Amino acid sequence: MDSFPDFMKNPVNRIDLASQHTKDIEGYVFDGADGSQMAFWTAYADRSSAGHSHDYDEYFVVVRGEYVLLMDGQRIVMGRGDEAYIPKGKAHSGEGRAGTRTIHAFGARRAEREKGHS
Repeated sequence: MDSFPDFMKNPVNRIDLASQHTKDIEGYVFDGADGSQMAFWTAYADRSSAGHSHDYDEYFVVVRGEYVLLMDGQRIVMGRGDEAYIPKGKAHSGEGRAGTRTIHAFGARRAEREKGHS
């Protein structure tokens, strides 16, 4: 597959660009009844995310392409099927390659939808 299926890219779930934190990334979000979120991201260009941390746990898996996770002074090159767990409060950053798709689970609300969608 070259992209996430259309039902996962419903415009009402599109992540607002202000919540992306990285240019040239397209994302869609789904909310859990417990306040958690799932996000599906596609990178359209090679980009880096600045160092940051969250007040909740994060888990993600690389579906396609390559993502480099920078955490604890390590440079972890991740490919298709590789998983990462980032504990609450842990500083991290990353480098995504064009064409990379990832699925993320967050222990709390991480992203907002585009305006006009709730």
